[in-house]
Amino acid sequence: MTVTIDPGLVDRAVRSEPEATAALLEQLRPGVVRYCRARLGRVGGAYTTADDVAQEVCLALLKTLPRYRDQGRPFTAFVYAIAAHKVTDAQRAAVRHAGPAPVDTLEERPDAAPGPEQQAVSTDLARRLSVLLAQLPEQQREIVVLRVAAGLSAEEVGVIVGMSPAAVRVYQSRALAKLRTLAGDTLGEVAA
Repeated sequence: MTVTIDPGLVDRAVRSEPEATAALLEQLRPGVVRYCRARLGRVGGAYTTADDVAQEVCLALLKTLPRYRDQGRPFTAFVYAIAAHKVTDAQRAAVRHAGPAPVDTLEERPDAAPGPEQQAVSTDLARRLSVLLAQLPEQQREIVVLRVAAGLSAEEVGVIVGMSPAAVRVYQSRALAKLRTLAGDTLGEVAA
């Protein structure tokens, strides 16, 4: 699902028109969230960190939007460059601040989130998928995340990674073939 951003909408948002800015964020946010979730995964069974990073991307976009200048590249390349930097920052921060967070109070009502079994299954699947993606070369991994999770077109991804759309498709095809082979081994096994 490729999101096509109207250049006129971007121009109006750059000029700080509130309706255009809101419409632009509304179109971009779902892809940014998918991208951050794909890159950061779940922490403690939830996407809270990835969703927070997606929000930071949107805030950074709002902050830099007035200074944006069209340089002949798709606007989404600008957006996903910001997202890539924010994800990298979050990964670095997670390494620095690794450790359990204290809990001061307990919730008074039952949690509506999935139960422990479903969380364990989801977390295990996410872990296995992350292991699979980690086995790909970095450029192939980035292309798969941008194409599959963020839903960008080959043309948009090509601008972001500095490749032709045809080369993006070839890299994606090779990456998916490798993932299929690896998944047969990794996802087919039964956890002990």
